[in-house]
Amino acid sequence: MKKIKDIPQSERPREKLLKNGAAYLSDQELLAIILGKGTQKDDVLSLAGKIVKIIDDKGLLFTAHDITNIPGIGNAKAAAISAAFEFVRRRIKPEGLKIKFPPDILPLIQHYADRKQEHFICISINGANEVMSVRVVSIGLINKTHVHPREVFADVISERASAVIVAHNHPQGDLTPSKEDVNITKQLKAAAEILGLSLLDHIIFNTKGYYSFVEGNEL
Repeated sequence: MKKIKDIPQSERPREKLLKNGAAYLSDQELLAIILGKGTQKDDVLSLAGKIVKIIDDKGLLFTAHDITNIPGIGNAKAAAISAAFEFVRRRIKPEGLKIKFPPDILPLIQHYADRKQEHFICISINGANEVMSVRVVSIGLINKTHVHPREVFADVISERASAVIVAHNHPQGDLTPSKEDVNITKQLKAAAEILGLSLLDHIIFNTKGYYSFVEGNEL
């Protein structure tokens, strides 16, 4: 991504937010606004990109200490980011969201749609069809991610969930399931049955739409 000074003023994160609203900004741009400025080594967008990657990996377990080892991120900036994260988390919790159809979880994961790497996501569901948690299980290369059933179900079991929905973004845009997508879905379904869990769906999504294995009669 270009540096702030190389971007037309109307397209800079702060100006874009004020003109179009926060929903039109990428995660990297939103965090760049919170940071305010970069460092001698990294412009603010590059710095934001490094932090977003760590937050994605940590999920709801993210703390200020996870980013203080990044050059240019001292205790003050780390605390501000952590505070903003917690402030929003307390108000927009996935817990309790009632799922009638698997695609109902899309608003919880849509912000991963524009990522340049595949993010494989697991959503834990309780017996009342309510969302318990949303976590990134794996981050892959530009066109694939490696997923193992034990990584998907480890936390699901500890949460005593009764079902899961898995999803991943397709950075290249095509929503058609790959051979690998089909195979991992079969593996996860078989593993879920052994564990006494239900795999409700596997959803592939991008910025324009989604594909549901259930709706496609492939699950």
